[in-house]
Amino acid sequence: MTILQLKYVIAIDEECSMRKAADRLYVSQPGLSSAVRDLEKEIGIQIFERVHNGVVTTSAGASFIAYARHAVEQFEMLEDRYIGGDSHKHTFAVSMQHYTIAVNAFIDTVKEYDLESYQFSIRETQTSEVIDDVKNLKSEVGVIALSDFNKNTFKKIFADASLEFHELFTRDTYVYLSKNHPLANKEELSLEELQDYPCMVFDQGDNTSFYYREEALATYDYKKVISTNERATSIELMLGLDGYAVGAAMLGEGKTSSEIKAIKLKEDETLTFGYITRKGQQLSDMGQSFVDKLMAHS
Repeated sequence: MTILQLKYVIAIDEECSMRKAADRLYVSQPGLSSAVRDLEKEIGIQIFERVHNGVVTTSAGASFIAYARHAVEQFEMLEDRYIGGDSHKHTFAVSMQHYTIAVNAFIDTVKEYDLESYQFSIRETQTSEVIDDVKNLKSEVGVIALSDFNKNTFKKIFADASLEFHELFTRDTYVYLSKNHPLANKEELSLEELQDYPCMVFDQGDNTSFYYREEALATYDYKKVISTNERATSIELMLGLDGYAVGAAMLGEGKTSSEIKAIKLKEDETLTFGYITRKGQQLSDMGQSFVDKLMAHS
């Protein structure tokens, strides 16, 4: 099996045609067909089924091609990093749930190093993608929070993905709402008092299980729920609709949240903040600096 063969089957899958894939790859159609037959024989599955107007990908072939895409992506990243690109350029990538403290830690890390050239990446995304990014080496560190409810479940998820969770600190649960909210003058709030207002939760895509929710008290039966995929949108909805969110350090104290107030929630659930890495991986100097600054923002 070669990278070239993987690129061949990906092109055929995308074009649904041997002829079109051959034209795109600048190879002969017989040569392309021969390479695919050799690959199918080697791995013991039929990747494509030939039909009168082209080819269709089999179920087994679709599964194989999903892995092939990942392998080719990783190979191309290596090429860009060590052959086609600048191998001396500093790189660092972090994936995270929607936490301002993690963004602030990233900012401080970049400022500390003040490098002449670099290629950094920060991804604020869904819980499952944070896990996948670290598992697939897209990010060195993944910032994540576990609730009392999902902590044990995620320990298994991390173990299955060959990841380690490193606990940093714990936080009590708060309600985040507009400073002009009708209930903003309360010292404490219960979910029952908030039931007539919309609760903001972060969209988790296809992973709709309560276990993947970033917010505390994920299993509570909220009367009104609005799903969003970014903090700025959540804040605007809170301000415009008297909405609220439940969590700990989810919105932080940044400029965009200056009109948001945090009030202690009567219902008790603790969120444990930490970071995930590949099992056995030693953090780079920049990675360790980022973790240190994450602690400093706690």
